Parts: sequence; C-alpha cells; structure tokens
Amino acid sequence: MARTKLDMISKEEEDMTAAYAAAGGNSEVLHNHEMSSLVVSGNKVLSANGTEGIVLEKKETEHGVDIKMTIKKGYKIPLPVHLCFGLIPKDGIQEIQMDFVAEEDSEVELIAHCTFPNAVKVIHKMDAKMVIGKNASVKYTETHFHGPHGGIQVLPKAYVKIEEGGNYSTNFSLISGRVGFLEFDYSVDAGKDSICEMVTKVYGKADDKIRILEKIALNGENARSVIKSRLAITDDAVSEFRGITEGHAAMARGHVDCMEVIQGNAKAEAVPIVRVDHPLAKVTHEAAIGCVDKKEVETLMARGLDEDDAIDIIVKGMLA
Repeated sequence: MARTKLDMISKEEEDMTAAYAAAGGNSEVLHNHEMSSLVVSGNKVLSANGTEGIVLEKKETEHGVDIKMTIKKGYKIPLPVHLCFGLIPKDGIQEIQMDFVAEEDSEVELIAHCTFPNAVKVIHKMDAKMVIGKNASVKYTETHFHGPHGGIQVLPKAYVKIEEGGNYSTNFSLISGRVGFLEFDYSVDAGKDSICEMVTKVYGKADDKIRILEKIALNGENARSVIKSRLAITDDAVSEFRGITEGHAAMARGHVDCMEVIQGNAKAEAVPIVRVDHPLAKVTHEAAIGCVDKKEVETLMARGLDEDDAIDIIVKGMLA
C-alpha cells in the first residue's frame, strides 16, 4: 500500500524527534503545548507552537525556512523556547534565515538542537540577525549532533545588536560525532551598560576542519563582554580561532579566553585580538594550546581503558 503524505510527515516527525533526543534534547518538550517550540526538517516545518508573549512567523523556502521570532515588550517567558533543526537523509541542503527581536524589558531562554545523524553530503547554513532590546535578556544554547561520517558543512553566521542594558549569552557546542567542516562567524555590537558572553566548545577528529571567528565591539559606555573558546582536536584535524574584542567607549571591559587541546597530527592556531581606541576602555586576553595530561591518560588506562578512549573521556570532560 502506498504511503500517504501524512504518513511520510509523521515518519519524518518521528525521525526528527528521535534525532533531537540523540542530540541531548528532551523530546517531550516538542509536544508540550505549554512550551514554545519549533521543529524544522530540511525545508519543512513539522511543528510550531507559540505561547503568550511570543510572535512566531515562519515561511518554507526552496532549501530551508525563514523564521521571524519576536519576544514582546515586557514579557518574561517562564519556560525555555525549544528549537530543533536538522536533516535525516544522507545528503541535502538546509538554509535557515532567522530574524529575532527581544523587545524592551523582555526575557527568554532559547534552546536549539541541530541534528544530522546520517550526513554524508549535507550543507547546513544559518544566517541570523538578532536585536536584544533595552534591558532585555536572552540566553541562547545551541547543541549539534552529527553522526560518524563527517560529510557535513556547518556555516552559522550571526549579527547581534545589544541595546542599552541588554544581556546576551550564547553557548555553542559540537562535541558529539564528527564536525566535518565548521565555519562559525558571529559579530556583536554591544551598547551602553550591556553584557555579552560567548562560549564555543568543539571537538574535532579525523580530518575535521574548524574555523571560529567571533567579534565583539564594545561601543557603549560600561559595556562588558567575554569570549571563551574551548577547542579539542585529534588525528589530522585542523582548527583556527580568531577572537576579537574592541573597546570603543569609556569603562568598556572585555576579555578573550581561548584554550585548545591537540593530539596526534592535529594542527591548531589561536589568535586573540584586542583593539582599544578609548583611554578609559580595557580589553585583555589569554590563549593556550597544549596536549592532554599524560598522567591523567595513564590513570584511566590503569582502570582498563585503551588510550583513545581515555583521551576521549578527558577531552569531553574538559568541554563539558
């Protein structure tokens, strides 16, 4: 008997739900109508649920979905908003355009899981524009799960504007499965009395390639920021990190902190860049590249693990 379109969508929803759980998400939240959620598979919106204080618009395109999300003025969203993006097939393209606004005095937490468990020839692009309004607060956590093949290009790009008194923190994690090719490009314009924290954690193996570019311009008086990068690479993986913080206003304070761990034939480059053109601004940095502690590896091997598994546990512990 031929499967109907509804049957195929239901199967796709089941697959995406399973992939979401594999990526570390709690799949029950995707079916909880008291919580806002959005599930996108390729260029299909499989489910969307909004709650009071959130305006959610979506439009399916040839290769992805255009999304506009607004947190209305003064609303403190009590429960996290869950987002699920991914592709189940081995090949394909997913392009996500995100237009996000947190209006004045609003507050929200966004939790995104991006999952590509079978990727052999997949491209995932995310192009986001975000505005954090006056005294608004946004926390954004993004976790990726890629499977074992490494045949994926992940190209996230974002421009974030934080208005006076706004607070924005983001945590990007890609430590499950192969990275493939990652090119991460985030730029932040931080206004007066704003706070920005950016954390990136990536674990590259085999011939994975990782490029991280994060830039924060402290354009407002008393703006504060931290860029924190934790990269681990092994085998023949390659990583490049650029963390840029610019102090352009009185009492602006910023810090760039990069730590990379390498094993095997991996090659790592870390370049923290600080620029200051106001005499009352201050920006600092630190960077370190090294190998896994030999004594820690030997301790785990003495408990029955082989060397590769011991290193894997130590690295994942650091990234966690």
